[in-house]
Amino acid sequence: MADLSVNICGIKSPNPFWLASAPPTNTGEQVMRGFDAGWGGAVWKTLGEPIVNVDSRFGAIDYSGTKVIGFNNIELITDRPLDANFKEIYEVKKRYPDNVIIASLMVETKEEWREIIKRSVDAGADGLELNFGCPHGMCERGMGSAVAEEPKVLEEITSWAKEFSNVPVFVKLSPNVMDIRDPGLAAVSGGCDGISLINTIKSIIGVDLDTLVPKPSVGRESTNGGYCGPAIKPIALHMLAVLGRDPKINVPISGIGGISTWQDAAEFIALGATTIQVCTAVMHYGYRIVDDMIDGFNNYLDNKGMHSANELIGKAIPGFVEWGELDLNYDIIAKIDEDKCIGCGLCYVACLDGAHQCIHTRKGPCNAWHGDPDHGFGPRTEVMPPVWHNGGEPAMNHVPFVDEKECIGCNLCMLVCPVPDCINMVEVSHSGGKESWKDRTTNGSS
Repeated sequence: MADLSVNICGIKSPNPFWLASAPPTNTGEQVMRGFDAGWGGAVWKTLGEPIVNVDSRFGAIDYSGTKVIGFNNIELITDRPLDANFKEIYEVKKRYPDNVIIASLMVETKEEWREIIKRSVDAGADGLELNFGCPHGMCERGMGSAVAEEPKVLEEITSWAKEFSNVPVFVKLSPNVMDIRDPGLAAVSGGCDGISLINTIKSIIGVDLDTLVPKPSVGRESTNGGYCGPAIKPIALHMLAVLGRDPKINVPISGIGGISTWQDAAEFIALGATTIQVCTAVMHYGYRIVDDMIDGFNNYLDNKGMHSANELIGKAIPGFVEWGELDLNYDIIAKIDEDKCIGCGLCYVACLDGAHQCIHTRKGPCNAWHGDPDHGFGPRTEVMPPVWHNGGEPAMNHVPFVDEKECIGCNLCMLVCPVPDCINMVEVSHSGGKESWKDRTTNGSS
Protein backbone atom coordinates (compact mmCIF):
# COMPACT_ATOMS: atom_id res chain seq x y z
CA MET A 1 0.00 0.00 0.00
CA ALA A 2 1.11 3.50 -0.82
CA ASP A 3 1.92 6.06 1.84
CA LEU A 4 -1.02 8.48 1.88
CA SER A 5 0.49 10.92 4.39
CA VAL A 6 1.11 14.43 3.11
CA ASN A 7 2.84 17.55 4.37
CA ILE A 8 1.25 20.87 3.44
CA CYS A 9 2.89 24.08 4.63
CA GLY A 10 4.69 22.11 7.33
CA ILE A 11 1.45 20.54 8.58
CA LYS A 12 1.55 16.73 8.59
CA SER A 13 -1.69 14.94 7.72
CA PRO A 14 -2.25 11.15 7.80
CA ASN A 15 -3.92 11.41 4.37
CA PRO A 16 -4.98 14.14 1.93
CA PHE A 17 -8.70 13.81 2.70
CA TRP A 18 -10.04 16.73 4.73
CA LEU A 19 -13.53 17.83 5.70
CA ALA A 20 -14.24 21.30 4.30
CA SER A 21 -15.47 24.18 6.43
CA ALA A 22 -19.21 23.61 6.40
CA PRO A 23 -22.05 22.04 8.43
CA PRO A 24 -20.15 18.71 8.78
CA THR A 25 -17.48 20.53 10.85
CA ASN A 26 -19.84 22.65 12.91
CA THR A 27 -19.15 20.95 16.27
CA GLY A 28 -16.41 19.07 18.01
CA GLU A 29 -18.54 15.95 18.21
CA GLN A 30 -18.96 15.97 14.42
CA VAL A 31 -15.28 16.49 13.75
CA MET A 32 -14.37 13.61 16.06
CA ARG A 33 -16.78 11.29 14.27
CA GLY A 34 -15.18 12.39 11.02
CA PHE A 35 -11.70 11.58 12.34
CA ASP A 36 -12.94 8.22 13.62
CA ALA A 37 -14.23 7.49 10.11
CA GLY A 38 -10.80 8.13 8.61
CA TRP A 39 -10.64 11.80 7.57
CA GLY A 40 -7.11 13.14 7.88
CA GLY A 41 -8.10 16.70 8.72
CA ALA A 42 -10.98 19.11 9.17
CA VAL A 43 -11.44 22.79 8.44
CA TRP A 44 -13.69 24.04 11.22
CA LYS A 45 -16.89 25.76 10.19
CA THR A 46 -16.05 29.44 9.79
CA LEU A 47 -15.68 31.38 13.02
CA GLY A 48 -16.54 35.01 13.44
CA GLU A 49 -18.83 37.19 15.38
CA PRO A 50 -21.87 34.97 16.03
CA ILE A 51 -24.68 35.63 13.63
CA VAL A 52 -28.29 34.57 13.26
CA ASN A 53 -29.11 32.19 10.43
CA VAL A 54 -32.48 31.73 8.77
CA ASP A 55 -34.53 28.58 8.36
CA SER A 56 -34.89 26.97 4.94
CA ARG A 57 -31.18 27.16 4.14
CA PHE A 58 -30.52 24.50 1.52
CA GLY A 59 -31.65 23.77 -2.00
CA ALA A 60 -30.59 21.20 -4.58
CA ILE A 61 -30.77 20.31 -8.26
CA ASP A 62 -31.73 16.77 -9.20
CA TYR A 63 -31.26 15.58 -12.76
CA SER A 64 -32.49 12.54 -14.64
CA GLY A 65 -33.14 10.53 -11.50
CA THR A 66 -29.92 11.52 -9.76
CA LYS A 67 -30.33 13.39 -6.49
CA VAL A 68 -28.28 16.46 -5.61
CA ILE A 69 -26.01 16.93 -8.61
CA GLY A 70 -25.83 20.52 -7.46
CA PHE A 71 -26.35 21.95 -3.99
CA ASN A 72 -27.16 25.46 -2.88
CA ASN A 73 -26.98 27.00 0.56
CA ILE A 74 -27.72 30.36 2.16
CA GLU A 75 -26.30 29.36 5.52
CA LEU A 76 -23.76 31.75 7.00
CA ILE A 77 -20.86 31.17 9.37
CA THR A 78 -21.26 29.41 12.71
CA ASP A 79 -24.07 30.65 14.87
CA ARG A 80 -22.55 28.99 17.93
CA PRO A 81 -20.68 31.05 20.56
CA LEU A 82 -16.97 31.49 19.89
CA ASP A 83 -16.11 30.29 23.41
CA ALA A 84 -17.82 26.97 22.71
CA ASN A 85 -16.02 26.56 19.39
CA PHE A 86 -12.57 27.29 20.77
CA LYS A 87 -13.14 24.96 23.73
CA GLU A 88 -14.10 22.18 21.35
CA ILE A 89 -11.14 22.81 19.03
CA TYR A 90 -8.87 22.46 22.05
CA GLU A 91 -10.51 19.23 23.19
CA VAL A 92 -10.56 17.65 19.73
CA LYS A 93 -6.93 18.48 19.05
CA LYS A 94 -5.93 17.04 22.44
CA ARG A 95 -7.76 13.78 21.67
CA TYR A 96 -6.66 13.56 18.03
CA PRO A 97 -3.13 15.01 17.94
CA ASP A 98 -2.26 13.32 14.64
CA ASN A 99 -5.24 14.76 12.77
CA VAL A 100 -5.26 18.25 11.32
CA ILE A 101 -7.54 21.04 12.49
CA ILE A 102 -7.65 24.23 10.46
CA ALA A 103 -9.62 27.17 11.85
CA SER A 104 -11.65 28.97 9.19
CA LEU A 105 -12.01 32.65 10.05
CA MET A 106 -14.00 35.66 8.86
CA VAL A 107 -14.13 39.02 10.65
CA GLU A 108 -13.91 42.67 9.62
CA THR A 109 -11.37 44.91 11.39
CA LYS A 110 -7.67 44.47 11.98
CA GLU A 111 -8.18 44.21 15.71
CA GLU A 112 -10.85 41.55 15.25
CA TRP A 113 -8.41 39.58 13.08
CA ARG A 114 -5.71 39.90 15.72
CA GLU A 115 -8.04 38.65 18.47
CA ILE A 116 -9.60 35.73 16.62
CA ILE A 117 -6.25 34.52 15.28
CA LYS A 118 -4.77 34.56 18.78
CA ARG A 119 -7.69 32.59 20.15
CA SER A 120 -7.50 30.06 17.28
CA VAL A 121 -3.80 29.48 17.80
CA ASP A 122 -4.20 29.25 21.57
CA ALA A 123 -6.91 26.62 21.07
CA GLY A 124 -4.43 24.46 19.18
CA ALA A 125 -5.39 24.97 15.52
CA ASP A 126 -2.68 23.64 13.19
CA GLY A 127 -3.38 26.37 10.67
CA LEU A 128 -5.78 29.10 9.66
CA GLU A 129 -8.01 29.44 6.59
CA LEU A 130 -9.10 32.99 5.77
CA ASN A 131 -12.58 32.67 4.28
CA PHE A 132 -12.64 35.09 1.37
CA GLY A 133 -15.18 33.09 -0.59
CA CYS A 134 -18.65 33.23 1.00
CA PRO A 135 -20.92 34.52 -1.82
CA HIS A 136 -23.92 35.58 0.27
CA GLY A 137 -24.77 37.34 3.49
CA MET A 138 -21.25 37.99 4.71
CA CYS A 139 -20.10 39.66 1.51
CA GLU A 140 -22.88 42.18 2.00
CA ARG A 141 -21.08 43.16 5.18
CA GLY A 142 -17.77 43.63 3.40
CA MET A 143 -16.46 40.13 4.12
CA GLY A 144 -16.37 36.82 2.23
CA SER A 145 -16.28 37.10 -1.56
CA ALA A 146 -16.33 40.89 -1.30
CA VAL A 147 -12.70 40.59 -0.18
CA ALA A 148 -11.75 38.10 -2.91
CA GLU A 149 -13.09 40.49 -5.51
CA GLU A 150 -10.75 43.24 -4.27
CA PRO A 151 -7.16 41.95 -4.56
CA LYS A 152 -5.63 44.87 -2.66
CA VAL A 153 -7.96 44.30 0.29
CA LEU A 154 -7.28 40.56 0.16
CA GLU A 155 -3.53 41.17 0.17
CA GLU A 156 -3.77 43.54 3.12
CA ILE A 157 -5.85 41.23 5.31
CA THR A 158 -3.59 38.30 4.44
CA SER A 159 -0.60 40.33 5.60
CA TRP A 160 -2.41 41.05 8.88
CA ALA A 161 -2.98 37.34 9.41
CA LYS A 162 0.67 36.56 8.74
CA GLU A 163 1.67 39.29 11.18
CA PHE A 164 -0.52 37.85 13.94
CA SER A 165 -0.14 34.11 13.32
CA ASN A 166 2.64 31.68 14.10
CA VAL A 167 0.89 28.84 12.26
CA PRO A 168 0.41 28.45 8.47
CA VAL A 169 -2.16 30.73 6.83
CA PHE A 170 -4.32 29.51 3.94
CA VAL A 171 -6.42 31.89 1.86
CA LYS A 172 -9.72 30.50 0.59
CA LEU A 173 -10.54 32.02 -2.78
CA SER A 174 -13.87 32.76 -4.40
CA PRO A 175 -14.67 31.54 -7.92
CA ASN A 176 -16.87 34.61 -8.43
CA VAL A 177 -14.12 36.56 -10.18
CA MET A 178 -13.08 37.14 -13.79
CA ASP A 179 -9.59 35.66 -13.39
CA ILE A 180 -8.65 33.47 -10.42
CA ARG A 181 -5.02 34.50 -10.83
CA ASP A 182 -5.74 38.00 -9.55
CA PRO A 183 -6.82 36.98 -6.02
CA GLY A 184 -4.30 34.13 -6.09
CA LEU A 185 -1.39 36.49 -6.74
CA ALA A 186 -2.74 38.91 -4.14
CA ALA A 187 -2.78 36.12 -1.55
CA VAL A 188 0.82 35.21 -2.38
CA SER A 189 1.86 38.86 -2.24
CA GLY A 190 0.24 39.08 1.18
CA GLY A 191 2.49 36.27 2.36
CA CYS A 192 0.05 33.34 2.55
CA ASP A 193 1.48 29.89 3.13
CA GLY A 194 -1.16 28.13 1.05
CA ILE A 195 -4.34 28.57 -0.97
CA SER A 196 -7.71 26.81 -0.71
CA LEU A 197 -10.05 26.80 -3.70
CA ILE A 198 -12.75 26.99 -4.75
CA ASN A 199 -15.50 28.28 -2.53
CA THR A 200 -19.12 28.14 -3.63
CA ILE A 201 -20.49 29.89 -6.72
CA LYS A 202 -23.05 32.66 -6.41
CA SER A 203 -26.33 31.22 -7.65
CA ILE A 204 -30.09 30.88 -7.62
CA ILE A 205 -30.92 27.19 -7.52
CA GLY A 206 -34.32 27.48 -9.17
CA VAL A 207 -37.85 28.86 -8.95
CA ASP A 208 -40.91 27.23 -7.38
CA LEU A 209 -43.33 27.41 -10.29
CA ASP A 210 -46.34 27.19 -7.98
CA THR A 211 -45.41 30.06 -5.67
CA LEU A 212 -43.07 31.83 -8.15
CA VAL A 213 -40.54 32.33 -5.37
CA PRO A 214 -36.88 31.38 -5.92
CA LYS A 215 -35.51 28.38 -4.02
CA PRO A 216 -34.79 27.85 -1.15
CA SER A 217 -37.56 30.15 0.02
CA VAL A 218 -37.71 31.90 3.37
CA GLY A 219 -41.42 32.53 3.52
CA ARG A 220 -42.26 34.34 0.28
CA GLU A 221 -38.69 35.50 -0.39
CA SER A 222 -35.30 34.11 -1.27
CA THR A 223 -31.77 35.26 -2.06
CA ASN A 224 -28.67 34.14 -3.90
CA GLY A 225 -26.78 31.26 -2.35
CA GLY A 226 -23.55 29.33 -2.72
CA TYR A 227 -23.58 26.60 -5.38
CA CYS A 228 -21.54 23.46 -4.74
CA GLY A 229 -21.58 19.72 -5.30
CA PRO A 230 -20.59 17.55 -8.28
CA ALA A 231 -21.81 20.13 -10.81
CA ILE A 232 -19.04 22.60 -9.93
CA LYS A 233 -16.14 20.15 -10.18
CA PRO A 234 -15.12 21.19 -13.75
CA ILE A 235 -14.96 24.85 -12.67
CA ALA A 236 -12.88 23.96 -9.64
CA LEU A 237 -10.48 21.83 -11.69
CA HIS A 238 -9.99 24.64 -14.19
CA MET A 239 -9.16 27.21 -11.54
CA LEU A 240 -6.89 24.76 -9.76
CA ALA A 241 -5.01 24.08 -13.00
CA VAL A 242 -4.69 27.80 -13.79
CA LEU A 243 -3.04 28.46 -10.44
CA GLY A 244 -1.14 25.18 -10.46
CA ARG A 245 0.79 26.03 -13.61
CA ASP A 246 1.45 29.68 -12.75
CA PRO A 247 5.06 29.88 -11.52
CA LYS A 248 4.18 32.94 -9.43
CA ILE A 249 1.72 30.85 -7.37
CA ASN A 250 4.49 29.10 -5.51
CA VAL A 251 2.47 27.86 -2.54
CA PRO A 252 0.65 24.57 -1.90
CA ILE A 253 -3.04 24.31 -2.75
CA SER A 254 -5.92 22.57 -0.97
CA GLY A 255 -8.50 21.65 -3.62
CA ILE A 256 -12.24 21.96 -3.11
CA GLY A 257 -15.28 21.62 -5.34
CA GLY A 258 -17.57 18.69 -6.10
CA ILE A 259 -15.27 15.94 -4.83
CA SER A 260 -17.34 12.82 -4.18
CA THR A 261 -15.14 9.85 -5.13
CA TRP A 262 -11.51 8.75 -5.03
CA GLN A 263 -11.34 9.46 -8.76
CA ASP A 264 -12.35 13.08 -8.13
CA ALA A 265 -9.71 13.37 -5.42
CA ALA A 266 -7.02 11.87 -7.68
CA GLU A 267 -7.89 14.36 -10.43
CA PHE A 268 -7.55 17.30 -8.05
CA ILE A 269 -4.22 16.03 -6.75
CA ALA A 270 -2.94 15.38 -10.29
CA LEU A 271 -3.71 19.03 -11.11
CA GLY A 272 -1.68 20.32 -8.20
CA ALA A 273 -3.65 19.93 -4.96
CA THR A 274 -1.76 18.58 -1.95
CA THR A 275 -4.93 18.02 0.07
CA ILE A 276 -8.58 17.92 -0.91
CA GLN A 277 -11.61 19.11 1.02
CA VAL A 278 -15.09 17.55 0.89
CA CYS A 279 -18.43 18.97 1.98
CA THR A 280 -21.50 18.21 -0.17
CA ALA A 281 -20.77 14.50 -0.54
CA VAL A 282 -20.57 14.16 3.24
CA MET A 283 -23.83 16.07 3.66
CA HIS A 284 -25.39 13.64 1.18
CA TYR A 285 -23.83 10.31 2.19
CA GLY A 286 -22.15 10.78 5.57
CA TYR A 287 -18.57 10.57 6.86
CA ARG A 288 -18.06 6.93 5.86
CA ILE A 289 -17.56 7.79 2.20
CA VAL A 290 -13.93 8.38 3.10
CA ASP A 291 -13.49 4.58 3.31
CA ASP A 292 -14.07 4.24 -0.43
CA MET A 293 -11.92 7.28 -1.12
CA ILE A 294 -8.96 5.90 0.81
CA ASP A 295 -9.26 2.37 -0.58
CA GLY A 296 -9.76 3.49 -4.16
CA PHE A 297 -6.96 6.04 -4.03
CA ASN A 298 -4.60 3.48 -2.51
CA ASN A 299 -5.39 0.97 -5.23
CA TYR A 300 -4.92 3.60 -7.92
CA LEU A 301 -1.47 4.58 -6.64
CA ASP A 302 -0.47 0.92 -6.38
CA ASN A 303 -1.58 0.27 -9.95
CA LYS A 304 0.38 3.30 -11.13
CA GLY A 305 3.48 2.09 -9.31
CA MET A 306 3.46 5.13 -7.05
CA HIS A 307 4.60 4.65 -3.47
CA SER A 308 3.28 7.92 -2.08
CA ALA A 309 0.42 10.36 -2.62
CA ASN A 310 3.07 13.02 -3.12
CA GLU A 311 4.17 11.39 -6.38
CA LEU A 312 0.83 12.26 -8.00
CA ILE A 313 0.77 15.96 -7.06
CA GLY A 314 0.80 18.10 -10.20
CA LYS A 315 1.43 15.26 -12.65
CA ALA A 316 -1.36 16.44 -14.97
CA ILE A 317 -0.30 20.09 -15.10
CA PRO A 318 2.12 19.72 -18.06
CA GLY A 319 -0.82 18.48 -20.12
CA PHE A 320 -2.82 21.65 -19.50
CA VAL A 321 -2.01 24.25 -22.17
CA GLU A 322 -3.62 27.14 -24.01
CA TRP A 323 -5.82 26.31 -27.01
CA GLY A 324 -3.26 27.84 -29.35
CA GLU A 325 -0.71 25.22 -28.28
CA LEU A 326 -2.85 22.20 -29.20
CA ASP A 327 -1.87 19.96 -32.13
CA LEU A 328 -3.98 20.85 -35.17
CA ASN A 329 -2.77 17.72 -36.94
CA TYR A 330 -4.03 15.35 -34.24
CA ASP A 331 -6.69 13.18 -35.90
CA ILE A 332 -9.17 10.75 -34.33
CA ILE A 333 -12.28 9.03 -35.64
CA ALA A 334 -15.14 7.15 -34.03
CA LYS A 335 -15.23 3.34 -34.14
CA ILE A 336 -18.43 1.46 -33.25
CA ASP A 337 -18.13 -2.04 -31.78
CA GLU A 338 -20.86 -3.94 -33.59
CA ASP A 339 -20.90 -6.72 -31.01
CA LYS A 340 -21.66 -4.29 -28.17
CA CYS A 341 -24.04 -1.95 -30.01
CA ILE A 342 -27.69 -2.27 -28.93
CA GLY A 343 -29.04 -0.22 -31.83
CA CYS A 344 -30.52 2.53 -29.65
CA GLY A 345 -29.75 5.22 -32.24
CA LEU A 346 -28.54 7.84 -29.75
CA CYS A 347 -25.23 8.31 -31.55
CA TYR A 348 -26.99 8.73 -34.90
CA VAL A 349 -29.41 11.36 -33.58
CA ALA A 350 -26.71 13.20 -31.64
CA CYS A 351 -24.43 13.32 -34.67
CA LEU A 352 -27.27 14.25 -37.03
CA ASP A 353 -28.72 17.08 -34.97
CA GLY A 354 -25.88 18.13 -32.74
CA ALA A 355 -22.62 17.48 -34.56
CA HIS A 356 -21.36 16.75 -38.08
CA GLN A 357 -23.67 14.21 -39.75
CA CYS A 358 -21.09 11.47 -40.19
CA ILE A 359 -23.02 8.57 -38.60
CA HIS A 360 -25.52 6.76 -40.81
CA THR A 361 -28.09 4.01 -40.35
CA ARG A 362 -27.58 0.68 -42.06
CA LYS A 363 -31.28 0.02 -42.46
CA GLY A 364 -34.19 2.39 -42.48
CA PRO A 365 -34.29 6.05 -43.50
CA CYS A 366 -31.13 8.06 -42.84
CA ASN A 367 -31.36 11.84 -42.90
CA ALA A 368 -27.65 12.48 -42.44
CA TRP A 369 -25.73 14.20 -45.19
CA HIS A 370 -24.15 11.81 -47.70
CA GLY A 371 -21.39 13.46 -49.61
CA ASP A 372 -18.50 15.81 -49.18
CA PRO A 373 -18.89 18.30 -46.32
CA ASP A 374 -19.84 21.78 -47.46
CA HIS A 375 -19.83 23.54 -44.06
CA GLY A 376 -23.48 24.50 -44.20
CA PHE A 377 -23.71 25.86 -47.73
CA GLY A 378 -25.38 24.41 -50.74
CA PRO A 379 -27.53 21.27 -50.76
CA ARG A 380 -27.00 20.53 -47.06
CA THR A 381 -29.22 23.46 -46.17
CA GLU A 382 -31.98 22.24 -48.45
CA VAL A 383 -34.64 19.67 -47.62
CA MET A 384 -33.06 16.42 -48.60
CA PRO A 385 -34.90 13.13 -49.01
CA PRO A 386 -33.71 10.40 -46.63
CA VAL A 387 -31.27 7.84 -47.95
CA TRP A 388 -32.28 4.20 -47.62
CA HIS A 389 -29.58 1.62 -47.01
CA ASN A 390 -29.55 -2.12 -47.63
CA GLY A 391 -32.84 -2.49 -49.35
CA GLY A 392 -34.79 0.10 -47.45
CA GLU A 393 -36.02 -1.92 -44.52
CA PRO A 394 -38.13 0.47 -42.42
CA ALA A 395 -36.82 -0.43 -38.95
CA MET A 396 -33.81 1.44 -37.58
CA ASN A 397 -32.72 -1.29 -35.21
CA HIS A 398 -29.27 -2.21 -36.38
CA VAL A 399 -25.76 -0.98 -35.87
CA PRO A 400 -25.11 2.45 -37.44
CA PHE A 401 -21.85 3.10 -39.24
CA VAL A 402 -19.37 5.97 -39.32
CA ASP A 403 -18.32 7.67 -42.52
CA GLU A 404 -14.68 8.03 -41.59
CA LYS A 405 -14.04 10.61 -44.29
CA GLU A 406 -16.58 12.92 -42.68
CA CYS A 407 -15.85 12.15 -39.02
CA ILE A 408 -14.06 15.04 -37.34
CA GLY A 409 -13.48 13.26 -34.03
CA CYS A 410 -15.65 15.50 -31.85
CA ASN A 411 -16.33 12.71 -29.26
CA LEU A 412 -20.09 13.42 -29.06
CA CYS A 413 -21.21 9.94 -30.13
CA MET A 414 -18.94 8.30 -27.56
CA LEU A 415 -20.22 10.63 -24.83
CA VAL A 416 -23.91 9.90 -25.42
CA CYS A 417 -23.53 6.14 -25.96
CA PRO A 418 -25.07 4.25 -23.00
CA VAL A 419 -22.95 1.12 -23.52
CA PRO A 420 -19.42 1.17 -22.02
CA ASP A 421 -16.68 0.93 -24.65
CA CYS A 422 -19.15 0.49 -27.48
CA ILE A 423 -17.84 3.60 -29.22
CA ASN A 424 -14.16 4.43 -29.01
CA MET A 425 -12.16 7.25 -30.49
CA VAL A 426 -9.19 5.90 -32.42
CA GLU A 427 -6.17 7.97 -33.36
CA VAL A 428 -5.35 8.18 -37.07
CA SER A 429 -1.64 8.27 -37.74
CA HIS A 430 -0.29 11.18 -39.71
CA SER A 431 3.15 12.10 -40.95
CA GLY A 432 2.82 15.86 -40.71
CA GLY A 433 4.10 16.14 -37.17
CA LYS A 434 2.69 18.38 -34.48
CA GLU A 435 1.62 21.85 -35.56
CA SER A 436 -0.25 24.29 -33.36
CA TRP A 437 -2.08 27.52 -34.11
CA LYS A 438 0.80 29.29 -32.37
CA ASP A 439 3.19 27.57 -34.80
CA ARG A 440 1.15 28.66 -37.78
CA THR A 441 0.92 32.27 -36.68
CA THR A 442 4.62 32.32 -35.89
CA ASN A 443 5.42 30.89 -39.33
CA GLY A 444 2.93 33.16 -41.06
CA SER A 445 0.95 30.24 -42.49
CA SER A 446 -2.41 30.89 -40.79
